[in-house]
Amino acid sequence: MAWPLRILAMLLAFGFMVAFAVALAKVTLEPSPASVSLVHTNLHPGRSLKAYLDQPELRSAVKQVGGNVLLGVPFGILVPVLAPRARGILRVLLLTALVMLAVEFAQGALITGRAFDIDDVILNTTGALLGYLFLGRRLGRAVHARKVTRTVEATEAREATS
Repeated sequence: MAWPLRILAMLLAFGFMVAFAVALAKVTLEPSPASVSLVHTNLHPGRSLKAYLDQPELRSAVKQVGGNVLLGVPFGILVPVLAPRARGILRVLLLTALVMLAVEFAQGALITGRAFDIDDVILNTTGALLGYLFLGRRLGRAVHARKVTRTVEATEAREATS
């Protein structure tokens, strides 16, 4: 990709990431005094998922699980565009997990009516995985071509002219 388009793509991705960060903060870090008695810290993977799925109303479970997965999708899409060194799947997942752990710690320590839930981190990271697999990997490669590829192409071009 030509450098002016690369810069434009990175600026757009940065703008989306800022907008996403604001939305993430609004959704996850607002106090919820009405929920104080309902909220419990969860350090056991799967416990909250089981509770969501055991609810009689499917809509509530879909909202909880789907909402947490969707919160991670922008990381999987935008991180490979914004941070070329974090393009690999493991790096994207690790970065997402670390950010979401920080959000969950903030919820549990600072926000009334919110608590730390490891299942939220797992679902958010799953969303990042889906975003990366469906779009992030391709966008990252389009914006930041690998240097190895350029070297191979240059070598092939030299050999073709010799």
